[in-house]
Amino acid sequence: MTNFLPYEVPESKKIRVIINTDAKNEADDQFAIVHACLTPRFLIKGIIAAHFGTERTQASMEESYEECEKILSLLNMSEDIPLYRGAQQAMPDEGTPILSKGAEFIIQEAMKEEQSPLYVIFLGAITDLASAYLIEPRIADRMTALWIGGGQWPEGEREFNLSNDIDAANVVMASLIPLWVVPRNVYSTIRVGLAELALKVRPYGDIGNYLFQQMVDFNHSAAGNPRFPKGEMWSLGDSPAVSLLLDHHEYAYEMKPAPRITRDMHYIHHQKERWVRWYNEVDARFTLEDMFAKIALFAANRK
Repeated sequence: MTNFLPYEVPESKKIRVIINTDAKNEADDQFAIVHACLTPRFLIKGIIAAHFGTERTQASMEESYEECEKILSLLNMSEDIPLYRGAQQAMPDEGTPILSKGAEFIIQEAMKEEQSPLYVIFLGAITDLASAYLIEPRIADRMTALWIGGGQWPEGEREFNLSNDIDAANVVMASLIPLWVVPRNVYSTIRVGLAELALKVRPYGDIGNYLFQQMVDFNHSAAGNPRFPKGEMWSLGDSPAVSLLLDHHEYAYEMKPAPRITRDMHYIHHQKERWVRWYNEVDARFTLEDMFAKIALFAANRK
């Protein structure tokens, strides 16, 4: 990709990134994917399409795969960023991984001898990470995982990404993988209005128009739900996965003992050996404005 930004990122500051996304689930993954792909600090090694359960479709991973294809095509990056299929469904239990090209790719990239650190961001169910770890536990100290998922500390609560594979979440919580968690009460604070998106995203090229329109379309498709969405706003809940890799927000998290998660998605606290990074807040202004700026500058460069 030709650099469309008026600055360069030193090679020593760059990091390897894999994006794992249930892109066709709602309408916010798309914004995080585009933001990541337009961020020069990131060496995007690949995108993995993730499932989002079977409540609405029996082919959720394939729908996510097709959505990722569309986004990469609109960015003209189809030849630059590999795309992989992840698990088609949740793990049957905590001891049985789901084999997929996505899990294989995580292992392959983690086991490479590279100077730049590897981060894998999970914007949906965490099936592919748990599966990769069960297949090859040595990846644990060769990568860092960032998960948009789980409920508020300390009780826990129902949360969509977690609900789609509780067994996988328990595998990762009990693993040795460095894990950053952005729970529901935090990721939901990245609020944006449709009017703001119409002004700051829609005018900027085919990708800007698509990002706006697919959100409007999803908003109407769920019009029968009286609680969600709310009609004129959205939470770009997956976008912290990008901004936290741009800046770790050193004062916005605490190290907490990883919980065990029940079937009703509450937390059980019984161990003190395994600790994870638990975020309490994310800078919404920084997250959104960096994305808006990159989309606008990208579009200007393509004229």
